[in-house]
Amino acid sequence: MLIGVPKEIKTHENRVALLPSGVTELLKHGHEVIVEKDAGLGSGFPDELYVQAGATILESAEDIWAKAEMIMKVKEPIEVEYPRMRDGQIIFTYFHFAASQELTEAVKLSGAVAIAYETVEKLDGSLPLLIPMSEVAGRMAAQEGAKYLERPTGGRGVLLGGIPGVRPGNVMVLGGGIVGVNAARMAAGLGANVTIYDISLPKLRYLDEVLPANITTMFSSYANIRTDIAQADLVIGAVLIPGAKAPKLVTRDMLSLMKPGAVLVDVAIDQGGCFETSKATTHEHPTYVVDGVVHYCVANMPGAVPYTSTIGLTNVTLPYAVQLANKGWIKAIRENRELEYGLNIANGKIVYRDVAEAFDMEWTPLTKFLSSLS
Repeated sequence: MLIGVPKEIKTHENRVALLPSGVTELLKHGHEVIVEKDAGLGSGFPDELYVQAGATILESAEDIWAKAEMIMKVKEPIEVEYPRMRDGQIIFTYFHFAASQELTEAVKLSGAVAIAYETVEKLDGSLPLLIPMSEVAGRMAAQEGAKYLERPTGGRGVLLGGIPGVRPGNVMVLGGGIVGVNAARMAAGLGANVTIYDISLPKLRYLDEVLPANITTMFSSYANIRTDIAQADLVIGAVLIPGAKAPKLVTRDMLSLMKPGAVLVDVAIDQGGCFETSKATTHEHPTYVVDGVVHYCVANMPGAVPYTSTIGLTNVTLPYAVQLANKGWIKAIRENRELEYGLNIANGKIVYRDVAEAFDMEWTPLTKFLSSLS
């Protein structure tokens, strides 16, 4: 199979979907790899390393898309890339379809085979291709929140860890998954008073046992969030419903209860955001203010630390990419239930229910779709 790696063109997205070592692995299985010029440069991997590994460097993204049977990316295709997608072409990347009807319709119209990193799922319910980026985003959420609490960046001038004689800052983390736990640990490590919220009592019991003493657990309810948000200096949104839109846990009217200069960091923005006032931002313009509250809603947070993020991501995506290349997408998903969950759209049909429901579009059950391919 001919695998293509285009350069990411989303604003300040410096990650790349394949390391030179991944090229070596794919070539070992008899495949060919073409890489767009400078695709890995932002992550610290120059073209020479790809050439040494056996890849062919092409000058233009158009050539990569036109020739490759499978495209490996990091972020979802953006508008300029829509016409480059074609019927039967495998696109293996983060899609987050539920956040964009335009993208959903473009992929559906193209006839491409969209396998989404974020919905590949193990039998235990874990999301192996989301975990490393969730770890990065969670740790960055505390780090960025601390930065934007500083007065020069628009915050209220709070040092999260405080100092002797001065209380530390208060941090609310909404969601006890990978993002939330990593965010809570980082904020606690800075010395903040942290409360982590979740709707699962078994999870809260577990977190209460394993997290540091300056992290408190709390059941996530509208009433509890509304009551506690008045004391928060930093609120980190870390909820995830795989493949579906994130629930709005902080409503517009709650902002009036918050301290002026408090900060909201919405890590769920890829799935539409979990704050009612959230809208996607970029690393170029990361924040905006609503009712005196600073909002940080960067949709590709790990892109700010591309060396770490690229290695972490490709560690987990490569084995699945090898399966898709070796077997073709139909055989690969039939033999691997984890990849089956990753299939969102194929041959113009939406086969992932939550994506169809997000926009009230027609859903074709995957079993029915696969049987039609026999």
